[in-house]
Amino acid sequence: MSTIKVDTIRNYDSAVDFSQGFNVGGASIIQSYTESATVPETPTPVNGDYWWDTANDILYRYMDGGFRALGAATPIVFTWGGDRGVFAGGYSTTFLNRIDYVNITSAGNAIDFGDLTDPRNGVAATASTTRSVFAQGWNGSVYSNVLDYITTATTGNATDFGDYSVAMSNSARGVTSDGTTGLFQGGWPTSGSARSNVIHKITIATTGNTTDFGDLSVPRMKPGAAGDATRGLCSSGNATVSGSNSNSNVIDYVTIATPGNATDFGDGTIVRTELMGASDSSRSLFAGGYGDGATSERVTIDYVTTQTTGNATDFGDLTGQRFDGSASSNGTKALFTGYFNSATSNVIDQVTIQTAGNATDFGDLTHARYGLGGASGTAA
Repeated sequence: MSTIKVDTIRNYDSAVDFSQGFNVGGASIIQSYTESATVPETPTPVNGDYWWDTANDILYRYMDGGFRALGAATPIVFTWGGDRGVFAGGYSTTFLNRIDYVNITSAGNAIDFGDLTDPRNGVAATASTTRSVFAQGWNGSVYSNVLDYITTATTGNATDFGDYSVAMSNSARGVTSDGTTGLFQGGWPTSGSARSNVIHKITIATTGNTTDFGDLSVPRMKPGAAGDATRGLCSSGNATVSGSNSNSNVIDYVTIATPGNATDFGDGTIVRTELMGASDSSRSLFAGGYGDGATSERVTIDYVTTQTTGNATDFGDLTGQRFDGSASSNGTKALFTGYFNSATSNVIDQVTIQTAGNATDFGDLTHARYGLGGASGTAA
């Protein structure tokens, strides 16, 4: 082993210039980085890589499967979930009040958590790190205005949270939340042709009724929802445009802390409804759905960088055609459930959000079903 001891380095005219570089342990101490407006994927990032996000002036370092914000005035933190994924309600041969849970970090089958206050499908959800809230639905005879909640770390039955401002089902599938305010976007308020453009909000830590947040750009039901700690996204769905209903690929966004109407974000890669959304601190995914034409059931997963408006990019495919399901995320992995190849299913798919590619099998729900709501939170 060699030891170099330096008492003094002087250069009276300018800064010291190591013209041949300066190495420690054989490696240069000069750190390279990627500069771009979108998350770099090629070459495949490894732990320690840096990325300068030119669109938002934020420095990220790649750690444990994703880019983490460094030195930002307001770091992007995953405040709308955790490692325990929860799935509630749905329909199989009957309407269900069942709640399941999984450990998102470890593939495996779901375990019984408890029950909703009443059975229903077409359930929407929002969450913080500690509480998951399940809203609305259809029980076979009436639309529901029920809001239930659970403490995600504590198994047991759901408790009444308050009332939705109008009885409804099939608002956006996926969580839109900054950890304090939770949003529910669009929906189906009657059994007729009407679609809703209303965005409703709650304060997740405080039980009570929903209040108005603003409006989507067009009325729609069964869109996908995702976002980060500041921005909420709503993608596609069955929309009412010029008096007629048709499937859409429009993506809207809102700033969660600021009530108001949604703004155009861009377009999804395909036209569809009944899709599911999930996200981490920088990327939002939209998966599956039901589209137009002969091959209506979709395997497509696409994604956007949540803070950068623009059209979606292809991510990969689900393990099969999947729609009318739910999603859950822990900020690294996303899980998707729902109809599978035209059959009621208990299959759960998984992807790593920062790694584009096809989904793989995660495990099974306790009961095959569709029309359920999904969220996540901390397990302890």
